[in-house]
Amino acid sequence: MSEQKNPLPLAGIRVVEFTHMVMGPSCGMLLADLGAEVIKVEPVNGDNTRRLPGSGSGFYAMFNRNKKSLAVDVKQPAGREAVLRLLATADVFSENFKPGTMEKLGLGYEALSKLNPRLIYVSHKGFLKGPYDQRTALDEVVQMMGGMAYMTGPEGRPLRAGASVNDIMGGIFGAIGAMAALRTRDTTGRGQQVESSLFENNVFLMGTHMMQYAVTGKPAKPMPSRVAAWAVYDVFEARDGGQIFLGVVSDTQWRLFCDAFGLAALKASPRLATNPQRVAEREWLMPQLRAVMATYSADEISTRFEAHGLPFAPITQPHELFEDEHLRESGGLAPVHIAPDASGAQADLDTRTPLLPLMLDGERLGVRSNPPSIGEHTAALLRELGYSADEIKALESQQIIHDGEG
Repeated sequence: MSEQKNPLPLAGIRVVEFTHMVMGPSCGMLLADLGAEVIKVEPVNGDNTRRLPGSGSGFYAMFNRNKKSLAVDVKQPAGREAVLRLLATADVFSENFKPGTMEKLGLGYEALSKLNPRLIYVSHKGFLKGPYDQRTALDEVVQMMGGMAYMTGPEGRPLRAGASVNDIMGGIFGAIGAMAALRTRDTTGRGQQVESSLFENNVFLMGTHMMQYAVTGKPAKPMPSRVAAWAVYDVFEARDGGQIFLGVVSDTQWRLFCDAFGLAALKASPRLATNPQRVAEREWLMPQLRAVMATYSADEISTRFEAHGLPFAPITQPHELFEDEHLRESGGLAPVHIAPDASGAQADLDTRTPLLPLMLDGERLGVRSNPPSIGEHTAALLRELGYSADEIKALESQQIIHDGEG
């Protein structure tokens, strides 16, 4: 596990989360990576996210590092009492369940703000308050209704983005809201409710396309059929069958590109002197450039683009990122151990995980503790809250808690 050289900014902040899947856990992961003590409260048999198959099999392993696990049945009075004791000591409470779920458990904002007036209460929902706020939402739902799927797929074939962008960004905005509320609490001494949502997050991501319509009066076309802002901004086929994205987005870059591939005639053409001219000439220009690129291997193209400071990118599959030279040498991937109950694989796994894409004072924010096993910290947390060994044993015998220490 990593040791930070510098104090982490949220050290001393206690976060209690009732979260599952991606949105809520990503909020907690961000706060945990920044140094907060994040306590994941989950059912006695564990968060169902731990057991997801297929495309969900990496959710728990990715978003629950640097956290503690308290496994307790909050539907039992004794379990709920334990959680309320914990919440009385907390700075932040985070949840991402359906509207009304926390209220039914007696853990709604009104109840908890009376218990702990300094508590920041973060709710991650499908929609902010309005006509849709009782709907059940998923990342894919809001991508479809919020324009993202339309913009991603070809015309007539809406396609969700290849990652849970709204879930993750919605969680990040929840964390930003929590940090803003903590800063406000420094002045007022009181907590407040913070709300983050999938749909409004998706609309925020679509803002440039909305403003494009406002400016031009023309609806934005899906990305596969859009009119690009730059002439050379596309995927090319190389001689060896590899694919590579190439971008030439300024007049200076155009001249460098022509020099790199011996395209003197194109460089000298007055029809191609400026980017708007090149965009207008794409119909005949791009087939010529594709023919040229097809005479080089992907590595040869990459080498020439890098030597001339031009933007390029190989087409990479996610699993190939484990071997990415930059990520490995820059410390962008950190070692992590996944316990058998922390993934659908149900086996011990040592791997590496992507860190937050930021540095503080030249330092990456690392993995201080692995994603916890079910109830791994239950007994320790209850002891801290004043429970005796006999009381903890009794709670476990009644199946009100799961003590993962044993």
